[in-house]
Amino acid sequence: MVGIELAVAPMHRICKKAGAHRVSEAASKELAKVLDELGVKIAREAYDYAMHAGRKTIQARDIEIAAKKVMSR
Repeated sequence: MVGIELAVAPMHRICKKAGAHRVSEAASKELAKVLDELGVKIAREAYDYAMHAGRKTIQARDIEIAAKKVMSR
């Protein structure tokens, strides 16, 4: 993996939205890392679905199917 693509500030807001009163920067960075890794797994799976369907373009439905598969593991 090259680097984390997600910014820390949105991760802080996600934690706050989940009910946290305070969120450390380390927690925000860790959430960014975890979500980045999860996103790459979903995108790879979606790419496989698109290729199997004979398409070069990943579509929203590919992401939906891939997310369900990856999240159920």
